[in-house]
Amino acid sequence: MGMSVRELIFVLELFFPPELAIQQAIYVLGVMISLYPILRLHLNQRQEPHQPIVTGWMKSFRALLTHAFVQEADGVEAWTTGINLAPEYAGYICGDLDRLYALLGLNENSPNDPASFLFRQPRPILSTSRLNCKFCPAGDLNLVPSLRRRRKGSTQSVWLLDSSFHWVLADIVVAPSHCAKCKADYYPDKITRVGQGRQRSELLEYDPEFIRVSKHGVWVHRRVAVAQEKALQRFHSGWSNFADWVNDTTDDINVTFTYRQSQRLFLEHWSRRLLIAHGKENIFTCDAFCTAKVLAETVRKVVGKNGGIVPMALSHGCIDCTHVKRYRQADHQPAPANLPETLAQQEAPPAGSPCGYIRLAVMDGKRLNHRKCALNDCQNPLVNYKNGRFCETHLHLRNTCGIIPCGRPVHSPGALTCDQQTHINWHKQYENRFHRMSFPGVQRVIRRQQEETRGPSLQVQLQALGDTPGEQVVHTFKAKSIYCLQTVQWACGVPIGWGKCYRSESTPQVLSILNKIWEDNPQSRPSFIGYDKACDLLRHIVTQDPNDLWLKTTKFIVDAWHYIGHRATDVLCRTRCNPAPTDGSQPDLVLTETDDNGVAHQTRAFNTETAEQLNSWLNGFESQLRQMTDVNYDFFVHVLMLLYAETVEKRVAEKGRELSEEFWNAVNGNAVDVEV
Repeated sequence: MGMSVRELIFVLELFFPPELAIQQAIYVLGVMISLYPILRLHLNQRQEPHQPIVTGWMKSFRALLTHAFVQEADGVEAWTTGINLAPEYAGYICGDLDRLYALLGLNENSPNDPASFLFRQPRPILSTSRLNCKFCPAGDLNLVPSLRRRRKGSTQSVWLLDSSFHWVLADIVVAPSHCAKCKADYYPDKITRVGQGRQRSELLEYDPEFIRVSKHGVWVHRRVAVAQEKALQRFHSGWSNFADWVNDTTDDINVTFTYRQSQRLFLEHWSRRLLIAHGKENIFTCDAFCTAKVLAETVRKVVGKNGGIVPMALSHGCIDCTHVKRYRQADHQPAPANLPETLAQQEAPPAGSPCGYIRLAVMDGKRLNHRKCALNDCQNPLVNYKNGRFCETHLHLRNTCGIIPCGRPVHSPGALTCDQQTHINWHKQYENRFHRMSFPGVQRVIRRQQEETRGPSLQVQLQALGDTPGEQVVHTFKAKSIYCLQTVQWACGVPIGWGKCYRSESTPQVLSILNKIWEDNPQSRPSFIGYDKACDLLRHIVTQDPNDLWLKTTKFIVDAWHYIGHRATDVLCRTRCNPAPTDGSQPDLVLTETDDNGVAHQTRAFNTETAEQLNSWLNGFESQLRQMTDVNYDFFVHVLMLLYAETVEKRVAEKGRELSEEFWNAVNGNAVDVEV
């Protein structure tokens, strides 16, 4: 039986000085309870013959207890008089440990956790952190209307996954905090109010301690959402894996953290992060108590659909992607005989004048796909991502023969072809060829094809349909996929934006993505863009519009790796898109550095392969993205870009790679040289 209030007062009066702060006294009591196992070790040693009265265990006990008397926490001074009597009172306690522990009710079966022994854990109370209405102006006496509780309000018990990853019961007021003037309701993680058409809309609280993840009364502490974010960053863990890990960790048979709840936590947490990053937190609203799908769709409309930007990246600058503008020297080497002598060059400004700075961005495509409508020319998402084939516009084609251009109705409900036997037979062979094949089956196909060709391959082998070869038959038997994810980032690795290419990585689509990224920020366009097909992109821009702004602001160069494979006879590629010309025509791209032996070498000024590094990181999410709807895909890519940008920004700061004062002095003409 535990001690009573009378016994507690007796212990405090007998063993603790009156000038000791009450917080410190309770803390020392907790330390005494946690030290009980050391006392048992001391008593066990004393049972043997010829043992000292004060064993090593007792010395450790006394030292730890003395330290507990003087250890201050949360700004509370332990000894209010300023006189430290810790050794003296620690000695008093050690002299009467048997009686003291008997008064406390401790024995071998008592828990060693002082919190569970001294106190019952209070049930958390979930409520809004606000005291006054956010929307109503100040009224009489210059007071903002306070929040009230509804008359019919009551409390309800809900499950809470707390910050220590334990399921606990918590109390929440069923009727929320309420503003009597504007009728807004305040919840722990959101605010609802009457909007247009008398429909209630929802505004997110952007710093909530608790987040609701289920309409059935399941809440999660914000630290769990942060842990989910770190698991995504470090281990590429999706919400299903995270839910499994939580269930394995908590090991509670009464409640389970489901996949849907984990997904809802992911969407709730990252919706707030994305909206804050894009500066949209003050204007964002959605339907009250909306589903996870509606929340993701609404956030996607705000931050970017089928593409987007990382706002913080547009103004980014570091010494890995931003250099002082350099100008061509008078003693440059002449160009090769078969090329034009020189290109148009900027003249160096007078000494002491601002010379400006340049930035280089890198672009590349990555085969991270999600499914779309089965028609080649359609870019719309599927209605049914489980086993559907068409978008909402072409949904009527599900009752039409899947072989184009047949156009006849299917022979029975659920069938994919008409009643023409050749179409039925061809579809059967297609299904037999493209059903899920085991790894030994793939090896068998490659081995058989290797006997017919010189090297291993995995080719589509389908019978011809009439005069049309099997691999050229156009059909809608399964949904198509987008071609690739196009990413743009600075030469240091910070992502700038992204978009989708649907049928191929064509230059019109790539140019459209670039225009969309810098549509609202033309002044932030990079001085150089490295791209594996930069010469083709440059030709397309000049052909479509010789006065395009890109031709005035940016030079397009081929990245160093892919430039090796470009044709030497391509004059435009060699003169305009060379990533490291040695004739001095692009001094911003080539630096002269001296090694430890005093030998001068020409080196590339920028890393043009950061896109490949980002693609390598994205590889870990390919299996997750491939199974997502277009909404979840866009939302997830927005999350990945923001997460990667923050990671690179943190690394830049840790390594001291930010732009220094000397850099800006050189840009403004106040210094002659600066290290680039």
